Amino acid sequence: EEIHNFENIPVLVNGTLYWDILKLFHELKVGLGKAVKVSGSSLNGIGIDTWGVDFGLISQDGALISNPVHYRDKRATGMMEKVFSKVPPKDVFFMTGAQTLEINTLYHIYSMVLSKSPLLKIADLMLHMPDLFNYFLTGEKIGEFTIATTSQMYDQKNKVWARELLKRLDIPYEIMPEIVMPGTVIGNLLPEICQETGFPFIPVIAPACHDTGSAVAGVPVKSDSGKTWAFISSGTWSIMGVEVNEPILSQKAYEKGYANEGGVAGTYRFLKNITGLWIIQE
Repeated sequence: EEIHNFENIPVLVNGTLYWDILKLFHELKVGLGKAVKVSGSSLNGIGIDTWGVDFGLISQDGALISNPVHYRDKRATGMMEKVFSKVPPKDVFFMTGAQTLEINTLYHIYSMVLSKSPLLKIADLMLHMPDLFNYFLTGEKIGEFTIATTSQMYDQKNKVWARELLKRLDIPYEIMPEIVMPGTVIGNLLPEICQETGFPFIPVIAPACHDTGSAVAGVPVKSDSGKTWAFISSGTWSIMGVEVNEPILSQKAYEKGYANEGGVAGTYRFLKNITGLWIIQE
């Protein structure tokens, strides 16, 4: 049941395109307040999912250093070629299993490395968008598996950050968060959130924090049914793929431009991104 919806409009400031994350968090809390009025004491937990790749940086004292930059911001332009001059694209694929797209976290972070961004120097932690909202709700600075796999900096086969890739690109490994799997209890709502929204003191639980991961998890197919099935997820991107038990890291997958993303219950999505509704949205 949809209880609350709102626009999510990026803001251009001095040539940089940002997400208005504080407005989004405000609207999230408005939605929580409405949910209490509709469902009351039957509420048992909260889960957050968002789009992939975008992130914010947290300082040592726990503050958000800057509004997250939009994945279509121009700072990533040309960064793929610069990354590949250090690490060949084939190596990046086999280290991460992820699809090579200019919007990926990897290229935005690397643009900050090359520009010697002071934000990176004072950053204590990087959190993707759903991880940020979980942090705002609970005070717990934790990363989630499915959203981490969209970064092209995460070793999906071994379920760890791709330390060697980060090292070769001078990306600080120490800012990468601890990763938990879908279904993990991240923490309880902070008292001030409960007071503001009227929400009960209940846990925030990690779903597949990447929205596509949650969408595919909801496909009404039993994994043990013996049936062969595929999915098409249509949104800003159209994404076509299948659910598999291990990331597919073959030469053919690399050559054809396929990719892997983390799913729930030990699964992965082997997929390809296709232009979706973004043009219409624009």
